[in-house]
Amino acid sequence: METRILGKNGPKVAVVGLGCNNFGGRLDLEATRKVVHKALDCGITLFDTADVYGGYGYGNYGGSEDQLGQILGTRRKDIVLATKFGMAMNQAGTMKGASRRYIMSAVEASLKRLRTDWIDLYQIHRPDPQTPIAETMRALDDLVKQGKVRQIGCSAFSIAQIDAAQTTAQQGKLIPLATSQDEYSLLERGLETDPLPAIERHGLSLLPYYPLANGLLTGKYKRNAPAPKGSRLAGGGASRYLNDAKWTIVEKLEKYCAARGKTLLQLAFGWLLAHDFVPSVIAGATKPEQIEQNVAAAGWKLSAAEKAEVDKLTE
Repeated sequence: METRILGKNGPKVAVVGLGCNNFGGRLDLEATRKVVHKALDCGITLFDTADVYGGYGYGNYGGSEDQLGQILGTRRKDIVLATKFGMAMNQAGTMKGASRRYIMSAVEASLKRLRTDWIDLYQIHRPDPQTPIAETMRALDDLVKQGKVRQIGCSAFSIAQIDAAQTTAQQGKLIPLATSQDEYSLLERGLETDPLPAIERHGLSLLPYYPLANGLLTGKYKRNAPAPKGSRLAGGGASRYLNDAKWTIVEKLEKYCAARGKTLLQLAFGWLLAHDFVPSVIAGATKPEQIEQNVAAAGWKLSAAEKAEVDKLTE
């Protein structure tokens, strides 16, 4: 599988990554083990998790990290491991944020659950309006200098918040942000207005999450038909994706793919990877066969003309 550089001077990662948000929640340990082993066998090297994964609706805070730690063992050295901090790690909502005090405790907890001595990419999961960005950046800089973290990143930051973080790093001679993780897909292009201009200006890598629009770009959902049982959109949040506007775009894209002997899944990956600022597309999986499908789908390299045509179809 093709590899690209993560951040400006980071490690090489495979262009298909694995989102670990299902681990410890929707998936038990053995189901997770099958997915992780298949990912390793297929050459996936970027594993993206968060301390809070397993907690959403399941109450198993830290579950994803804990399962990964149990499963990886000696294979830890073969991957680039990314995790996040900052979202509430208890139902009371008291264990969260990006203060120095909280970061220092959160990183130790993640390292313990992951059974590792270092985190390759440590990301601020959401902006913390209660903490000055300078405090956060200094704490993260200390973690890099201590060898506990290799690179740092953010998620869901605005243009102004990315600018503030990078300016703080430059002025204080601190480690700057290397990545930004945001929702981006053929059906969700809002990031092109904000924060993409800042991502490009500062030379950050963009790690797109929900690249398949919660499965709508896989072809498994059909207009005016109920979502498949057990699928992500079978529960709440379906109206955001399963609406007429989205279906109109999906049907245009399906015709575009059919005329070229390609699949919607191939287009979803190929379009994202046609952007130079995207080193890897993070896609979740609940079954080993989904890993194989995602890896195979990354083979369509869109030409500039194809990308421009698809851009117009999804405006």
